[in-house]
Amino acid sequence: MIPRYARPDMVAIWEPENKFRIWFEIEAHACDANAKLGVIPKEAAKAVWERGNIPYNAERVARIDAIEAEVKHDVIAFLTELSENVGDEARFVHQGMTSSDVLDTCLSVQMAQSADIILADIDKILAALKERALETKDMPCIGRSHGIHAEPTTMGIKFARFYAEWQRNRERLLVARKEIATCAISGAVGTFANIDPSVEEYVAEKMGLEIEPVSTQVIPRDRHAAFFGTLGVIAGSLENVATEIRHLQRTEVREAQEYFAPGQKGSSAMPHKRNPILTENLTGLARLVRSAVVPAMENVALWHERDISHSSCERMIGPDTTITLDFALNRLAGVISKLVVYPQNMMKQLNEFGGIHDAQRVLLFLTQNNVSREDSYKIVQRNAMRVWKSFGIDPDNPDTPAVLDEVEKEAQNHDNRLFFFLSKDEGLAGVLDVERLSKLLDEESIAYHSKHVDTIFKRVFG
Repeated sequence: MIPRYARPDMVAIWEPENKFRIWFEIEAHACDANAKLGVIPKEAAKAVWERGNIPYNAERVARIDAIEAEVKHDVIAFLTELSENVGDEARFVHQGMTSSDVLDTCLSVQMAQSADIILADIDKILAALKERALETKDMPCIGRSHGIHAEPTTMGIKFARFYAEWQRNRERLLVARKEIATCAISGAVGTFANIDPSVEEYVAEKMGLEIEPVSTQVIPRDRHAAFFGTLGVIAGSLENVATEIRHLQRTEVREAQEYFAPGQKGSSAMPHKRNPILTENLTGLARLVRSAVVPAMENVALWHERDISHSSCERMIGPDTTITLDFALNRLAGVISKLVVYPQNMMKQLNEFGGIHDAQRVLLFLTQNNVSREDSYKIVQRNAMRVWKSFGIDPDNPDTPAVLDEVEKEAQNHDNRLFFFLSKDEGLAGVLDVERLSKLLDEESIAYHSKHVDTIFKRVFG
């Protein structure tokens, strides 16, 4: 990954120094286990630790790379360089093992290490979401479906919804981490013909892994597919939050916006611009993370006991996906923590269209007062359309200004135009209790829609 979208701790997991260190530990622990079985001399296992346990630095990595350039095999190059340090006892290293035992077990360790960092990232997001949810719990705003005004909700419910989603992501990743953290030290085609199963058990314990029940010559790739699939779902949730913020920041909405730092510039051409650049960036990064899911799924189907069609793919998607996601999650946590919220604009949006958001409430009111649901729907829709028209919105004649009748013109002087039109509807004469409807649609309307916020928060936060 390019440094612009990379954080040091995650990058370090995929650096050659860490990889070769893990390879060494796998081989050294296997030597210890074989020494206990009497397969190799105890002195040999001791020599591996004493002479081979040298920090992997740029010089050692360069030496391994130089050997690989000649032998065209990365594990052999590693073993050759190790033998240069260990000496004659190095002939007992890799006893009964195959390259995949080292490569796959190492990949398991690296993915588990990556998952631990991502779990910590998710915890940051959860903390930020909870703080903002509690802060905006009772802050009313209009809810939208299909991008269109629907019914009132609160900004706190938005944050609580995302919190619950990210809790699920955390639980999914815990499962995926457990599933991916397996060890395979079973030799060629996975039969343990040349190495005792107890060696695998010993190495697994030392490396913090579980044993792979049946590893053929590789760890089954359905585990990896589940891991990357989980990262893809997390990326989807990341974009879900980012998209919500981007919509709320639109000029005609402006209910929330990314923090705009002093001295920050929004556009090279237009000085007035305050663009949602961080959440747009997150949307793009989420696409990159999800792009790893299909290759990971296709890696499941390997030939017989093994092939390496998965290898080149994993060498790229392993680091690229985890490094990208780590960066993106930390950026999202910062966006949420610093998000600027505009309660006055929320109320303005909520009251902008003359009480039309209470249409369902009126519908239910009529059905409870001896009007059929079909008739109730027609009555409310008819008057709701007049509300739209009174605001100059006439979908039947989009090319010309809306032509208003006298009642529609008079409605423009009323805050709750839906109630006004209903009170004037001749079809409701003798049926509608205007006084009761007025109480229904008074200033308590918002409280009606938010009366179960505490229940929702109790379900989410306990």
